[in-house]
Amino acid sequence: MGAVNAGLVDRAPKQDRSRATRQRLLEAAVACLAEHGWAGSTVSVVAERAGVSRGAAQHHFPTREDLFTAAVEYVAEQRSTALRALFPDGPADRHAVVCALVDLYTGPLFRAALHLWVAASNEDQLRPRVTELEARVGRETHHIAVELLGADESRPGVRETVQGLLDMARGLGLANLLTGDGARRERVVAQWGEILGGVLD
Repeated sequence: MGAVNAGLVDRAPKQDRSRATRQRLLEAAVACLAEHGWAGSTVSVVAERAGVSRGAAQHHFPTREDLFTAAVEYVAEQRSTALRALFPDGPADRHAVVCALVDLYTGPLFRAALHLWVAASNEDQLRPRVTELEARVGRETHHIAVELLGADESRPGVRETVQGLLDMARGLGLANLLTGDGARRERVVAQWGEILGGVLD
């Protein structure tokens, strides 16, 4: 009995280490993709950044495609969780929600996802996986937006307006990669608050 318990105790730390290694790889993959693009982000580069061996990386993610699609999905899930945590009581101040949604499309995650999309447009092996991932993340983001805005999608035009807001946010994210015009962004966000008010109220 003691030997069995010792074995269970021994396995638990190994599982914890395995989870920690996987998380480090995912976070390193997003950082590499954001900084170096698809061409410069190999499994070896990610493994070195995560502080693990290439063999350990391939144990968790057998292919490069496995690693990078899992990494973008992982961080997208983290961002979704964080977004909901900002508004724990559900529908909130509309301007604050629009700002938070726009913020989803800035920073390393968006830059990493953008590199992945561009790579997928040229890589037949990667394209279906990224297309599926983008659809899944898009549905989740739309669902969160509807939830936080208190939007009733049974009303005509509401669903399209919420989707238009997310498309606008993605466009601002693209523009921000080059210009970072905060004043322009704030004006656009304020205008979208007015548009949403006209449709949702």
